[in-house]
Amino acid sequence: MRDTEEKQIIIDAVNVRYSYEENASEAGAAEAVRGVSMQVYRGEFLCVLGHNGSGKSTLAKLLNGLFTPTSGSVTVCGMNTNEEDKQLEIRKSAGMVFQNPDNQLVATIVEEDVAFGPENLGVPQRELRQRVDEALAAVNMSEFARSSPHKLSGGQKQRAAVARAIITNPRLILADEPTGALDSKATDELLRLFREINQSGQTILMVTHSVKAASVSGRVLFIKDGEVFHQLYRGQDGDEQFYQRITDTLTLLVTGGERI
Repeated sequence: MRDTEEKQIIIDAVNVRYSYEENASEAGAAEAVRGVSMQVYRGEFLCVLGHNGSGKSTLAKLLNGLFTPTSGSVTVCGMNTNEEDKQLEIRKSAGMVFQNPDNQLVATIVEEDVAFGPENLGVPQRELRQRVDEALAAVNMSEFARSSPHKLSGGQKQRAAVARAIITNPRLILADEPTGALDSKATDELLRLFREINQSGQTILMVTHSVKAASVSGRVLFIKDGEVFHQLYRGQDGDEQFYQRITDTLTLLVTGGERI
């Protein structure tokens, strides 16, 4: 989506800085995120790509309101993450998928785990049943509805996590290193699922260090030392072409190319 200026902004980050130090406001304090400005647009599949320690996971937590900026601002669906009374609505607007799905499990049966979010929001039982069935069908997990999550493979657990993320009809899915603990087959299946969900209109923001994962997105932001270094649009590229362009840009990142 190159014509992003015509698209609705879901997340707007302006000159965002973040430090884990208590004296973050003092000059010279180490910053995990340094002056990042970026937008996530409705319907796009955006990837934030960077090596370990680049600040990408910290940025992800800032973009969904888990962290608040030391300075600068983040708005999610028009709500500023610094406003405490908006925190619940901000969390509702983003469905989360993490690297380790075991950390998200809250029930002993898959369908109950998927239902946890909307059930806590008071969704009526008939509607809840329909939502669970639709979410599991969307990720090809209907046959595992009555299974124990702990007996699923890593890829199946992650697909169940995606079902849990989409069941509340979020404005955004934020996936933080979702393929990090998967083998190559499960990775391919999950990336194919993300693409299908995005093609249905779901906005996706994925944070990863994987070029392969990034190559299925429509736009890639490269982050290094807490700063946005460059961005690429897919355009008409196929996955292999986009993969190569991403790899070439990462080489620049390592060798010290110019930042945008």
